Amino acid sequence: MEVKSLVPNMARVLRDVNGREIITTLSARAFRTRATRKALLFYLKTQLNQGNHDAIVSGNRPRGVKRDVAWAAWALLRSLDRAMDEGRLSGRFADRLVEVFLDKMVRNWAERGEITEAFRKKGERGAPGFLVISPTNACNLRCAGCYASSGADARKLGAGEFLRIIREAKELWGVRFFVISGGEPFLWRDGETGLLDVTGENPDCFFMAYTNGTLLDERVTGRLAENANLTPALSLEGFGEETDARRGSGTYEEVLRAMARLRGKGIPFGISLTATSANHRLLLSDGFLDEFFERRGATYGWIFQYMPIGRGIDLSLVPSPEQRLWMWRRGWEVIRERGYFLMDFWNQGTISGGCLAGGRHTGYLYVDSNADVFPCVFVPWAGANLREIYARGGNLDDAYDAPLFRAMRRWHEDYGYGKTRPQDHGNWLAPCAIRDHFSMLKGLAKTHGAKPANRSAWELLEDPGHEAWLREYGKRLSELTEPLWEEDYIQE
Repeated sequence: MEVKSLVPNMARVLRDVNGREIITTLSARAFRTRATRKALLFYLKTQLNQGNHDAIVSGNRPRGVKRDVAWAAWALLRSLDRAMDEGRLSGRFADRLVEVFLDKMVRNWAERGEITEAFRKKGERGAPGFLVISPTNACNLRCAGCYASSGADARKLGAGEFLRIIREAKELWGVRFFVISGGEPFLWRDGETGLLDVTGENPDCFFMAYTNGTLLDERVTGRLAENANLTPALSLEGFGEETDARRGSGTYEEVLRAMARLRGKGIPFGISLTATSANHRLLLSDGFLDEFFERRGATYGWIFQYMPIGRGIDLSLVPSPEQRLWMWRRGWEVIRERGYFLMDFWNQGTISGGCLAGGRHTGYLYVDSNADVFPCVFVPWAGANLREIYARGGNLDDAYDAPLFRAMRRWHEDYGYGKTRPQDHGNWLAPCAIRDHFSMLKGLAKTHGAKPANRSAWELLEDPGHEAWLREYGKRLSELTEPLWEEDYIQE
């Protein structure tokens, strides 16, 4: 399968329906037409109910992977359709979604143009699909265990740096989708330039920002509606008690008020959930999901399982392998039966073709507020620094070519992303380089002289107890998921 990440596979779905390249004819007007959306949803659901996944997703990936991709694509389209029906997605946003997200971005991922050929000449499969940028590590909250708060000093990218990174990602890699993280991204300002000035200067791109939601007032949401190319993902730990316990008293009510403003202006938004050993059942409960996908109007959701990095590491909060398996079963139940586009980056690793880190084809790299470039937001060891690269006349490609990232991409190829036979794939139910394969990644970081993000990241390189704990964790996870991977994905 040429295209191996969720959104590219959505492109494959649209390209395969009735044998036509519908992505080339699915105009913004057609997408906004209810009958068109309903017809495509009906076709997809019919094929899914018949188990005819090959009619939706082509290629040589394991049949179980095709099944997962097809259900996720259906849930995404259904979520957008519901948002349109209920007036939660403005016509302006709908147009931008099709024109930028489906047309410009997905075309680049799905088709072999000049950029793809340039990467293949370097021995790569293709360009990264998106970029994550944290323009500041400053935040108005102090959440327990946040990886972004593990440094004591406030740092930020300059406006020129921020805009240059976006420009080079577009020109060199064809990227049209950017994820903005932090700190709190809506705090970022350099002189007269704020975050929404940057997104407004790039109308040919689509952005998603992870935010605590407390700064989304009338002025900010008004600008979001005007630009119509940034969707905020608001962070929650559960209901009021759970969210305020980690994020501070009153935060939950601020988030609800922000959701109401966004909903009223037709700005699609999502929820960003940190799942721990303590709250994972709550986050996947009918009551919680109904509250935010039905009553509050979220269009999508992301689940981040608690990661043992950053400030105040508490290994007891990491969902156990047994809890993680429960989350996998429940997560797919929610997608198939409720039709909610709720993705867990670990348990739905089959959709993205495994781990996305290291700049692999359709994956990403992460640039932080110090211009350090990391394989992933959860990997605290940098492989390059863009300020240093720019100072010596280089560009984003020089960061991409850093030894740490090249080594990670070779691991991806060996683990399954580069395999042509389904039976040769590694287990994508254990996809994560930093948690499920910690010893491998730690070895690469030490071999290639990666720069620790902070003191705690340096300590992780030297702590044999932490590595032993994660090695045992990975062993137990493999024991639980290998039979499932073999029976439900390879042999299906």
